[in-house]
Amino acid sequence: MDMDPELEAFLPLFPNLIDPVTARAKHAELSAAVPVPDVPGMDVEDRTVPADPDVAVRVYRPQRAQGALVWLHGGGFVMGDLDSEHPWATRIAAESGAVVVSVAYRLAPEHPFPAALDDVRAVLAWTVAHAGELGVDPERVAVGGHSAGACLAAATALRERDEQGPPIRFQLLNQPGIDDRQTTWSARHLTDTPWMNRGKVTEMWRYYLGSTPATPYAAPTRATDLSDLPPAYVTTAELCPNRDEGIDYAVRMLQAGVSVELHQWAGTFHGSQSILSAEVSQRQLTELGGALRRAVSS
Repeated sequence: MDMDPELEAFLPLFPNLIDPVTARAKHAELSAAVPVPDVPGMDVEDRTVPADPDVAVRVYRPQRAQGALVWLHGGGFVMGDLDSEHPWATRIAAESGAVVVSVAYRLAPEHPFPAALDDVRAVLAWTVAHAGELGVDPERVAVGGHSAGACLAAATALRERDEQGPPIRFQLLNQPGIDDRQTTWSARHLTDTPWMNRGKVTEMWRYYLGSTPATPYAAPTRATDLSDLPPAYVTTAELCPNRDEGIDYAVRMLQAGVSVELHQWAGTFHGSQSILSAEVSQRQLTELGGALRRAVSS
């Protein structure tokens, strides 16, 4: 498989997950170097969602927004926060015209499953309840994320369906890591790929699950019934061990009667959309924003 040549120069930059503290510091350093776009008229505000414990969020409000997105950062359940996600949350809000509620969910290994999922559920309920204050329709609230964040978004959609929670308009699942078993073709053969490799996937799930057996709310591909889920936009990267689990999940949702748009990005690796100088990365971010805009404004 051929990698997009614009992406190759960045391969040495990405941290490992052997030490969560070091990985978080490296992740924060890389994120701080990413330029934040200046979006005229967009209000950005830090808020606190009452929960047990409270959850910090950052709300991005473009002008004339119709819907909202509860957005969940990636980082293998171990890395990431509101500041590291700021460049991407800003871009998603700008590209989609939707209010974006970026969530500082609790991180593993200090807070294993289901801590992060509980945080997301609290923020989703808060977003729907405060839709009027946010200036959006409460029936146009989506969930989405990248990598581990996409796993949390998919798990939230399953949990809210099963527990009759707030209606979710849409799932935006960017390169989801949703299967702890690592039995797909890509998980078994793409073992030494950039940024996300088999070793990192193993560590990610070990930190996130702790001593708890995996359930569909932790690893959504374990769900046997995918019917009655919100429509979804799913992306996968060609050179990624998580690739086939994302494709399989999209196909299974389709077979269960869920409307799905699936985009497999050739020549890319996990997380490479963060390399903004690459034309393929620019297209990925534009398409994520466009898919969300169509979903919450139609």
